[in-house]
Amino acid sequence: MSALFTPMKLRSLEIPNRIWLSPMCMYAAAPDGPETGAPTDFHVVHLASRAAGGAGLVMTEATGVRPDGRISPWDLGLWNDRQQEAFARVTAAIRAHGAVPAIQLAHAGRKASVDKPWLSDRYLPESEGGWQTVAPSAVAYDGLPLPHELTVDEIKQLVQDFADSARRALAAGFEVAEVHGAHGYLINSFLSPASNHRADAYGGSFENRIRFALEVVDAVRAVWPDELPVFFRTSATDWLTENPEDDREGWTGEDTARLAKELQAHGVDLLDVSTGGMVRDARIVAGPGYQVPFATQARNATGIPTGAVGLILEPAQAEDIVASGRADAVLLGRELLRNPYWPQQAALALGAEPRWPDQYGYVVERRAKS
Repeated sequence: MSALFTPMKLRSLEIPNRIWLSPMCMYAAAPDGPETGAPTDFHVVHLASRAAGGAGLVMTEATGVRPDGRISPWDLGLWNDRQQEAFARVTAAIRAHGAVPAIQLAHAGRKASVDKPWLSDRYLPESEGGWQTVAPSAVAYDGLPLPHELTVDEIKQLVQDFADSARRALAAGFEVAEVHGAHGYLINSFLSPASNHRADAYGGSFENRIRFALEVVDAVRAVWPDELPVFFRTSATDWLTENPEDDREGWTGEDTARLAKELQAHGVDLLDVSTGGMVRDARIVAGPGYQVPFATQARNATGIPTGAVGLILEPAQAEDIVASGRADAVLLGRELLRNPYWPQQAALALGAEPRWPDQYGYVVERRAKS
């Protein structure tokens, strides 16, 4: 039997296969007014089609836990009743096609308040619908303005904001909550010495820099049912120490393995392993599966289940990643944008049974046999 199409059980939740939709921002929500941050018909169709395409788990894009936590004014958010009601349509549509609905809860930190990437990706000031960004330290991301350095009281409020959004996510029907700790956004910027220059309990030592991440995880886990899993997405490296010509101190794969052990102790069930995003000029050597070794490193060091991402393109490649134990699942982004039915086609290629919706299957399977 194909490893890729073996169900995966985390706590009491069974996920039908190991091909999952990676969270990807669509920049398609209303930027202002009563529908700010709420999923639209576009989001329902976009996410449900990946479930119909056979993905075992479908994860929403980075969803802001508060207005200034969005990457852009057009991102999804989950801080009010209207957003919660709209997300209920999304989860129902995903579940109707046999997939598990998951949500990534996020705060963009110093990389927030930017334009749509296909327009300019530049910082948007308040006069253009943007806002003041925040960070652990007053250290700007390359090309963006100086963020406000968070006070301890503001940090405590942010922890509560994550818990409040998680509670709403559960009420909206999500079965997996993922805490976004990657790509240079707020939690990641606390973790990395490249961006965290604090001298208090949230900065300096490794134990202090991971404090905010663990507090957020604890707050989410406290409102999330024991029978349902919590994920954590990490950038396993800033890609600074891998470059012998770069003398900047950054977050490393070894740091990620140490963090994984702590996350596991705090109730995280799977580590979703990406890389990068902390500095714009990091030298990244990309190629098919280039981030998979970091998922393997964390898995081998701690035993925590991991999801692998990054230029996973072919069914045989994905099958080998899972079958060889390098990761427990693969999360596909651009491939599932190009081809929503990649999982169904992978099933056919690997000798597994596709999971077509009845409305498609009776025609597709009949034509395949004729």
